[in-house]
Amino acid sequence: MAKHIIDEAKRCLNCKKPQCRMACPISTDVPGFIQKFLNGDIVEAGKDLFENNPLSVICSIVCPHEEQCEGGCILGRKGKPVRIGSIENYISDYYLNINSHDVIEKKPGRVAIIGSGPAGLAAAFILARKGYKVTIFESEEKIGGVLRYGIPEFRLSNDILDTLHEKLINLGVKIRPNTLIGPVITIDMLFRDEYDVIFIATGVWNPNPLNVKGESLGHIHYAISYLKNPDAFNLGEKVVVIGGGNTAIDVARTAARKGAKNVTILYRRMEEHLPATKSEIEIAKLDGVKFEFLSSPIEFMDDKIKCIKNEIVDGRVVHLEGREFFVEADSVLIAISQSARTNIVSTTEGIELNEKGLLQTDENGMTTRPGVFGAGDVVTGAQTVVKAVNYTKKVCDSIEKYIDAKYAE
Repeated sequence: MAKHIIDEAKRCLNCKKPQCRMACPISTDVPGFIQKFLNGDIVEAGKDLFENNPLSVICSIVCPHEEQCEGGCILGRKGKPVRIGSIENYISDYYLNINSHDVIEKKPGRVAIIGSGPAGLAAAFILARKGYKVTIFESEEKIGGVLRYGIPEFRLSNDILDTLHEKLINLGVKIRPNTLIGPVITIDMLFRDEYDVIFIATGVWNPNPLNVKGESLGHIHYAISYLKNPDAFNLGEKVVVIGGGNTAIDVARTAARKGAKNVTILYRRMEEHLPATKSEIEIAKLDGVKFEFLSSPIEFMDDKIKCIKNEIVDGRVVHLEGREFFVEADSVLIAISQSARTNIVSTTEGIELNEKGLLQTDENGMTTRPGVFGAGDVVTGAQTVVKAVNYTKKVCDSIEKYIDAKYAE
């Protein structure tokens, strides 16, 4: 593997105006870390990656590279781009697993982070390294949020998250698992206990229903629930997935790996409209997943789905009357979208939501309640990991100014 990575790194042209960096949502200095790596300084290369993006090792795996850094690589115009993700993963994994003991100057300020998905983890690393006392409140047994409970392990190993957990502990971060903020511990209690800032990064975990007849039948499931623990489900041999994003691809591939012999993705638009990344679509096809395009479910039945064919008119999906058909299904997995839970806002005064049911924040990431900030999907809606980290970095800068100003008074 190392030889392959070195050969790939040598293909980098070290462009003066690197399009790869411009195409990266978090502006990773691609030529910079590659040149340090080639010069024998893998530790410095890894440090640069980590300081720019504390979840670099994860982004190197789950990012849609063909749409970002690798899509901007000039070599890709006439041939194959440099496999930037693979090089970044090799360096980031190496750096993550070495014993580093950063001396961090402690300063006043206590932060509560609610949720440990991409935004929560990034904020914990950034704010702990700034010297603040950080406590993560996680509703599940282990940290990771959507990274652990929403991405299959064959795509993202939980071992990486376990290593990040150890790194956080070494930084002095306190972690409270199985703690859902709202019903018992409230925002008011956190402020009472002298947290200066509360950072909400709870993601979007409520599946949105299709509102199709039969949706409450026993063999109809929501993708986000299935991915959390696939072994708890008995799907049978014929599985139909509704949706076209990366989550739909993930549940389809997982179902195939768990023994389903016939897995079909039902998507209401054409193939070129699929929001999932191209590489994931290609891999799903190699895994035996079939696609049924321009099709929508109109009724779920005990052993089949009544569907209707669609056409696209001025960008809109229009059902074709008289074009109903049936698809056999032992189980159905609905993977259309998710919304935010209300356990925090329903128990807290002063935190407003926008028209989409997401946290309303200002340009600094602060909610409508002073001292309460937010980032990640609960603020922006579903986004990629790298975009969540990039937004979180900006919010953490605002949090630093907020806390430092408080103690300067």
